[in-house]
Amino acid sequence: VEQAIRLLLEGIGENPDREGLKDTPDRIARMCTEIYGGLDEEADQHLLKQFQVENNEMVLEKDITFYSMCEHHLAPFYGTANIAYIPAADGRICGLSKLARLVEVFARRPQVQERLTSQIADTLMRELAPQGVVVVIKAEHMCMNMRGVKKPGSKTVTRAVRGLFEQDATARADALALMGE
Repeated sequence: VEQAIRLLLEGIGENPDREGLKDTPDRIARMCTEIYGGLDEEADQHLLKQFQVENNEMVLEKDITFYSMCEHHLAPFYGTANIAYIPAADGRICGLSKLARLVEVFARRPQVQERLTSQIADTLMRELAPQGVVVVIKAEHMCMNMRGVKKPGSKTVTRAVRGLFEQDATARADALALMGE
């Protein structure tokens, strides 16, 4: 990564050895370890610890902040994820922090928002076997804000609906209303 950043700086006409830039390749390499750390994690590992509850009422975690990098431009996109699920008939749930960790693992990879949304929903369906899942993500993309069409403030909204929420319009509407959608 350090060599690539040196080449990038030279390629845009900068001197990578000047005072303000001489440590930049190292800083960018360390930053990449952090922001692409999800590549080295298995998301399902966060859902191994499960609990039982006496009911199967909807669980909703709202406004989970995330930061990711667009795989097309390597520019940031950021926003919030809302996740709702109805536990399996056996009452199996995960800890609330595990939903945020699931978002984080997938967001910390080169990504597109559409895939991020589906990965979260599909992993929950596979690992918790809930009756249904709804994931709604709202994000602002710097590749739209600062380059190309230059439309700052525009938001992209993606939604993944699985299981009971696909079939039951009332349950889906209830989840989306609680999410503020």
